[in-house]
Amino acid sequence: MKTKRRNHLLLALLCCIGTAWAQTNTPAAGATPAMTASERATELSKKLSNPIADLISVPLQYNFDDNYGEMDKGSKSQLNIQPVAPFSLTEDWNVVTRTIVPVIGIQDMPGVGDESGLGDITASQFFSPKAPSASGWIWGAGIVELIPTATEDALGGGKWGIGPTAVALRQEGPWTVGGLMNQIWSVAGDSDRSNINSLFLQPFVTYLIEKTKTTLILNTESTYDWVTEQWSVPINAGVAQLFKVGPQIMQLEVGARYWADSPENGPEDWGLRVQLTLLFPK
Repeated sequence: MKTKRRNHLLLALLCCIGTAWAQTNTPAAGATPAMTASERATELSKKLSNPIADLISVPLQYNFDDNYGEMDKGSKSQLNIQPVAPFSLTEDWNVVTRTIVPVIGIQDMPGVGDESGLGDITASQFFSPKAPSASGWIWGAGIVELIPTATEDALGGGKWGIGPTAVALRQEGPWTVGGLMNQIWSVAGDSDRSNINSLFLQPFVTYLIEKTKTTLILNTESTYDWVTEQWSVPINAGVAQLFKVGPQIMQLEVGARYWADSPENGPEDWGLRVQLTLLFPK
């Protein structure tokens, strides 16, 4: 496994990445008529930092990483189409669906070469109280499924998988702090492919600059493969800006990632992330 020494000062530098766009005055889901335009925009910005908010959104997230393989010549581009949709179950409970549809392109990958196409889909359903707990926690728990939709062997695991997922967070003032996790075990699929036993951990913190509706983002999206006993630990930092084009409300995030750890022949050093999220407030 490639193990790289960390320099925590890099995290502070990452938080400076990105350029804020023009201030927006957009309505937030669930906002009341008595709220000002700025207050409605603030509420919507906070909902975007909550993975299980009562808000329909479609993030289009592009990631680029390189330096794969012993010769550091391989690279990977991945567009994640990530629709989020909440549904009301009862007066007190929602179910929030989060789906990740990856479109992948790899170049000069060791043992594979060049491939492109659809990867495996990950779908999650969170059951969540509509109101925060008495102590201010917002939480949800449910099931995650792995669906073997990859169009090429190199782009997916060839296995059906299932497991638990959960998220918890607190929002106080401009801060949102929380974490999301899931654990997937393969249960069926191609018998010639390796079994999947994978843990995903995503602690996150965001800070909203209320005046400009700009959000500073820091998280990791760490994966531990119990089969190979290897970590993948990208540290992501970015700047996101709420804005509007005609009637469409959107948020643009620009950021970078630092690979604190990765498997043998995995990516090294730095990567890029750009995300455009389409919002559909009620």
